Amino acid sequence: MSDEHKPVPASEGENPFIGGEHTYATVTDKIAAIALARRTSKGWVLGFLFSFALMQLLLVAVGYLLYKGVGIWGINAPVYWGWAIINFVWWIGIGHAGTLISAILLLVRQEWRTSINRFAEAMTLFAVSCAGLYPLLHVGRQWFGYWLLPLPNTMRIWPQFRSPLIWDVFAVSTYATVSLLFWFVGLIPDLATLRDRAKVKFAKTMYGIFAMGWRGSAKHWYRYETAYLLLAGLATPLVVSVHTVVSFDFAVGIVPGWHTTIFPPYFVAGAIYSGFAMVLTLTIPIRAIYGLQDFITDRHLDAMAKVMLATGLVVAYGYMMEIFMAWYGGHPYDMYMVLNRMRGPYAPGYWALIACNIVIPQLLWSSRVRANAVFLWVLSLVINVGMWLERFIIVVTSLHRDFLPSSWGMYYPTKWDVMTFLGSIGLFLTLLFLFVRLLPVISIAEMRGMVSSPTDKEGGHH
Repeated sequence: MSDEHKPVPASEGENPFIGGEHTYATVTDKIAAIALARRTSKGWVLGFLFSFALMQLLLVAVGYLLYKGVGIWGINAPVYWGWAIINFVWWIGIGHAGTLISAILLLVRQEWRTSINRFAEAMTLFAVSCAGLYPLLHVGRQWFGYWLLPLPNTMRIWPQFRSPLIWDVFAVSTYATVSLLFWFVGLIPDLATLRDRAKVKFAKTMYGIFAMGWRGSAKHWYRYETAYLLLAGLATPLVVSVHTVVSFDFAVGIVPGWHTTIFPPYFVAGAIYSGFAMVLTLTIPIRAIYGLQDFITDRHLDAMAKVMLATGLVVAYGYMMEIFMAWYGGHPYDMYMVLNRMRGPYAPGYWALIACNIVIPQLLWSSRVRANAVFLWVLSLVINVGMWLERFIIVVTSLHRDFLPSSWGMYYPTKWDVMTFLGSIGLFLTLLFLFVRLLPVISIAEMRGMVSSPTDKEGGHH
């Protein structure tokens, strides 16, 4: 038996985040087989067709929007911001977990990130893609969207750089670019492995192109690790800065319920909260369907649940501070806003978000709950719903009761709002299904590093 196929002794290679007995070869075989499978499973085909059909709702809704204008949405006076901005903030928040898992946990050398980082990074890219659609659609004249960029034009109209909406353009585009580079650089050794194992010529060629000549030499590994670490360092401040800038959309305004200094840290914690909830929502079914329990173990689920519990407590603190500062400040408009959320026409949504984001997640204190994958999956869905409701309450309840009672109004989404949102979910799931089918959902190179730590790192063919 060659050294590659020998089981690693427990004293040398046992890792709490890998179940079973694995070697370099078995790790590579099990993860690569998902992408290199000759036949696509019926379950994948059905899931992809459903997601693709859902995505068609987005195409129909956007096509009609371009034809008729944003008047087809439920936005009105005084609620000029509706589902578009709610969903933008929600999608950006979902993308935050990927950067946190990939960059920050890498820098602090948390090994449990290894089994979920590739999946979380892909989720970040797909979520940012969905989020980027909404501001562009919301501006009304989408063909002038490039005016948001600092480009010279014949009318000499420049963006208003004091507007946080312009800051969003720079923050989100930078975030998307760094996340894409970070994801792709991490994929290179695995693409080389798939290149060497692929049996179909077309697949072999495509994997070879994107592997960029990787041969697993010491020079290649040195440059790869240097680039990966530098990108992790660049991505780390983005975790804090991007959703901080998104929170400035609200915090720099004078609208009661928005004008508060708690928003930046509160939004960042909420983004990580919803992001980890979405990672669990997607990881648990994939773990079960593809039999990846040895790589995504119960310890991973427990660690993610603890992060959700911690960030959920920060979010709860933010809710309490909003109420406390409205009372302590003695400002009548702030007090009315708080009471209107609790007792006004949108009160059911407010109490539902309190239940979903604060009350129900307290079950995570129990180790039995954290160890139950099904219960954890249901809980992650509840948190995702709660975080969407939070964005709805922040946007709508702060706007629908203006300073003058004569300007008061109600906001109700139309079928086009709903179709656009469901269509964006379809886009997200379609990209996710393609990712699972074509690329390794877990980093092969990093998982091999967890099995053992040989002096000579290997890449490419095994």
